[in-house]
Amino acid sequence: MAQDFILAIDQGTTSTRAILFDADARPVATHAVELRQIYPANGWVEHDAEEIWQATLACCRAVMKDRGDVATIGITNQRETSVVWDRATGVPIHNAIVWQDRRTADRCRELKALGWEEKVAAKTGLLLDPYFSATKLQWVLDHVPGARARAERGELCFGTIDSWLIYKLTGGKVHATDVTNASRTMLLDLKSLEWDDEMCALFGVPAAMLPEVRDCAGDFGVADALGGIPIRGVAGDQQAAAFGQACFKPGDVKSTYGTGCFALVNTGGTMPSSANRLLATSGYRIAGDMAYAIEGSIFIAGAVVQWLRDALGVIRSAEEIEALAKTAKPAEGLYFVPAFTGLGAPYWDPDARGAIMGLTRDVGAAEIARAALDSVCYQTRDLLEAMGRDMKTAGLDAPAALKVDGGMVRNDWFCQRLADLTGLPVDRPKVTETTALGAAYLAGLASGLFKNTDDIAKRWALDRRFEPATIATTRDALYDGWLKAVGRTRSQA
Repeated sequence: MAQDFILAIDQGTTSTRAILFDADARPVATHAVELRQIYPANGWVEHDAEEIWQATLACCRAVMKDRGDVATIGITNQRETSVVWDRATGVPIHNAIVWQDRRTADRCRELKALGWEEKVAAKTGLLLDPYFSATKLQWVLDHVPGARARAERGELCFGTIDSWLIYKLTGGKVHATDVTNASRTMLLDLKSLEWDDEMCALFGVPAAMLPEVRDCAGDFGVADALGGIPIRGVAGDQQAAAFGQACFKPGDVKSTYGTGCFALVNTGGTMPSSANRLLATSGYRIAGDMAYAIEGSIFIAGAVVQWLRDALGVIRSAEEIEALAKTAKPAEGLYFVPAFTGLGAPYWDPDARGAIMGLTRDVGAAEIARAALDSVCYQTRDLLEAMGRDMKTAGLDAPAALKVDGGMVRNDWFCQRLADLTGLPVDRPKVTETTALGAAYLAGLASGLFKNTDDIAKRWALDRRFEPATIATTRDALYDGWLKAVGRTRSQA
């Protein structure tokens, strides 16, 4: 009997990956291509959108080799990263501006000074920060010659990476996005889930550029570029990871450790608000039924390991950091604040910059490596502290455990350290590539391969639970030192 495979495209910040799942959602083939990072100026980060497209094709073809029975495609992607391309030719008019990019910090400050942040948050769930797509798109329209006039004539398309890949896969037939990616642009009304005229006017975005907003599980056209396979699932990476982690009940929390770290809690069918500088966002929408979420975003997580490898050369591969960190001597007072592109939640300080504090003569590569991993744990606690307060306000119980996923959680030492420094048990699933798994589930759901979310939830399997082993007084003292270190990196300090 022919096997119904699901092809998941996982287009991330540092790599493009394709994973082929079987009908039981087990990965059977994977292929990845590392993505070149472009840094035109201090704080600016770009990608070549055409390079992303070609890598996507190569990855998909590699995992589909000798398998002609792929039933459906799911797409998940780095969110907020913005592409503008010619509607007729499909050629980008500028490099993609990456979510980490800080070039529009002055514009965000200007809008805050004019009193816009409260209205933006009330409508979109987001805070005024260069992280989101709207000011990136405005920058392209204002700085690429002729772009604004062409956009107003309907000649240009805007999209996050999902829209870009859908457009290219369908040969330009479909210009669409899903509610999760749309909710990260700062142009979507989070209650109506439609593009908001006031936000478009504020950022100078012609509505004709914007993709159609669709459910996460549904029809996104046919991938002619891959032989006519239907595209049936789309979600931004963090929402896809939550779906892959079966976070279907209000109060379910997951944290993903990739280039950045993103904690997300399901808050149910009513649009939430955060009093603690977290984000209200779309969780998923299936058959018109909406699940919202509160999210905390850390810009630098796995990227700090990449920095240790590429910039300092203290490790040759990311996998070496666990063994190195284990050899570290006690280094009380040593803190690494990796604010390479500013600080995300709950600080939202685009001008903060990274620092290593507490250096002494006996600190070496091992101690810095451990401090780098600790920084991810401390930032996670930052998010959990803020999230816990918002959850209490929403009538939700504090999380009993933290579901984790992403490349970093393959590191046992890191998972144990995360439990020790947050005080929560850390649950690692058997499939840690839950971002791609979530995209596969969405596509499979729309294609009838899975019955419903209950069917999907039954498939979640625990690999290992890491229990906190550090006493609370020690943990709190270490965290207090972290807060002081962060304070010294802030732009107003």
